[in-house]
Amino acid sequence: MNLYDTIILGVIEGITEFLPISSTGHLIVASEFLGLEQTSVNKAFEVIIQFAAILAVVLTYPSKFTFKHIDLWTKVMIAFLPIAAIGFLFSKQVKAMFSIEIVAYMFIIGGIIFLIVEKFYNEKETHTLDVEDVTYKQAAWIGFAQIFALIPGTSRAGSSIIGAMLVGLNRKASAEFSFLLAFPVMCATTAYDLLKHHEELLSDANILNLAVGFIVSFVVAFLAIKLFLKFLENFTFVSFGIYRIIFGVFLLFAFSHNINY
Repeated sequence: MNLYDTIILGVIEGITEFLPISSTGHLIVASEFLGLEQTSVNKAFEVIIQFAAILAVVLTYPSKFTFKHIDLWTKVMIAFLPIAAIGFLFSKQVKAMFSIEIVAYMFIIGGIIFLIVEKFYNEKETHTLDVEDVTYKQAAWIGFAQIFALIPGTSRAGSSIIGAMLVGLNRKASAEFSFLLAFPVMCATTAYDLLKHHEELLSDANILNLAVGFIVSFVVAFLAIKLFLKFLENFTFVSFGIYRIIFGVFLLFAFSHNINY
């Protein structure tokens, strides 16, 4: 992996982490196009630049990261527990699913689900307009919905947003709860990968790439969050559903001769 690769991956991660279009799926596809093998070190690099994107949440919502919001973070942790438990117990099975074929199909399935949910969703009937008002029961259901994100191409943001919308949050609150929920998820996965691959990642050969990718991902993610929230003031998630379907179909055609790479 060279500096050019790290910048591209950092930009892609920053843009896609908080949008319901699967950052992991896009990174897998980008790595394929760049000719990067999905080695343990490269996968760990991708997780760490994901963590950089997550730190943009802290810059966006600094007031949420205080002791005044213990109740909110208790709910976030409740939502985090299901994916933490399932991810730990079935980590080998999850890693075995990392393929272009699975990513493509999950993009399409996720896109269809977004279109169906938006077809019947009426924001005027939602009763939770602020993340502070999320109940413990809602948090638990959002957490269970997020389990589907373990399948590459599903999207952590997408599954948690859909889960939030289905239990009564409006679009903005759904997105914001998803932002906050990303924090414990990525802290856990980053700590695990750093512990497992710290010698390779922090070697002289990789430290510059890691630093550049980290900074690029952080800056781009911060801008993406701002633009995403602005977008939700006037639009629905329909465009993301359509994009997912088109992108998934493109992947199936593009890799039809090398689908099990």
